[in-house]
Amino acid sequence: MLRKSFLAALAATALAVGTLPAAAQETVKIGIITPLTGPFASTGKQHETAARLYMQQHGTTVAGKKIELIIRDDAGRAENTARIASELIQNDKVSFIAGFGLTPLAMATAPIATNAKVPMIVMMAGTSIITERSPYIVRTSFTLGQSAVIIADWAAKNKVKKVVTLVTDYAPGHDAEKSFVDQFKSKGGEIVESIRVPIQNPDYAPFLQRVLDAKPDALYVFVPSGQGSILMKQYVERGLDKSGIRLIGTGDITDDDILNGFGDAAIGVITAHMYSTAHPSAMNKEYVAAFKKLNPSLRPNFASVGAYDGMHLIYEALKKTNGKTDGDALIAAMKGLKWESPRGPISIDPETRDIVQTIYIRKVEKKDGELYNVEFESFPDVKDPVKAAKK
Repeated sequence: MLRKSFLAALAATALAVGTLPAAAQETVKIGIITPLTGPFASTGKQHETAARLYMQQHGTTVAGKKIELIIRDDAGRAENTARIASELIQNDKVSFIAGFGLTPLAMATAPIATNAKVPMIVMMAGTSIITERSPYIVRTSFTLGQSAVIIADWAAKNKVKKVVTLVTDYAPGHDAEKSFVDQFKSKGGEIVESIRVPIQNPDYAPFLQRVLDAKPDALYVFVPSGQGSILMKQYVERGLDKSGIRLIGTGDITDDDILNGFGDAAIGVITAHMYSTAHPSAMNKEYVAAFKKLNPSLRPNFASVGAYDGMHLIYEALKKTNGKTDGDALIAAMKGLKWESPRGPISIDPETRDIVQTIYIRKVEKKDGELYNVEFESFPDVKDPVKAAKK
């Protein structure tokens, strides 16, 4: 009897041990690393709300696997992002890492994704080179070049002959500057001066005075999401809003999330971007309503759709792999995927793993007492022009 009891206990233990890995594999963990505190906290709040909204709408089970979302705050600091990514992969056993509110954060994490062979979904950072830093990176946000080239074309066609450029002095700003300058010059335009400002604690006032003194037809601007309000405040204080100098740029400067705080001085600002809260599709109207219901303190912006579509990409890839979490299989499943987003039709370029999407020309207008980026022209199927120029 003792022998039988021992063998039964041994068999039960073996069975239990044997089932542990299988049980563990029933949960697929997604780690989102995003700035929830610090100067770029608005991006993190947009990411978190959109990701949770997607799961609320589409369920927490995909291909028979339970989805678990882990959200960690990196405060917008690259050393935090890299550390958190390692912890999520090694300790939490995540199958995906996602988020990345700024380019330096994504760049710091790329080698970690490569070594671990874990798909890395860039939901925000917009420098072209990011996807080239790891074969495991896929982007669902945008590249700065996509918007910069489109706004340069628009300016050249709309009697803008001389421009001063003002961009934040880090990789996305350099991309935004080069793409605009090259395109604008190719259309016969003149760049009067190119100004770069620091990313941390920027004081735009002295730079804006230089713009006022140069008297261009337009000021072209790129600043990170969240810093547009500082720029606009000083733009008005320096009198540029009454100078006749047109303000144009990529959509970051009129971020939907903070646009209402700009005041009427922002009315008439022209930007190019891939999303507006005011995008007129039925899908977007439903998205905006659901987003605001989940988080009444926020208006969804372009960071939100980057996260929402990032979650869609993950879900669809898991469906294609039947729930398998092999990194190479998941990346292969993501390449070439196409779907309808709140921003419009999008796809993942199978060659570059970058997003292909419609870029819209928008004008800030007041509707029902609120400011919106109202789209009035669209350019479908725009790829990253920086990578296209390398071919």
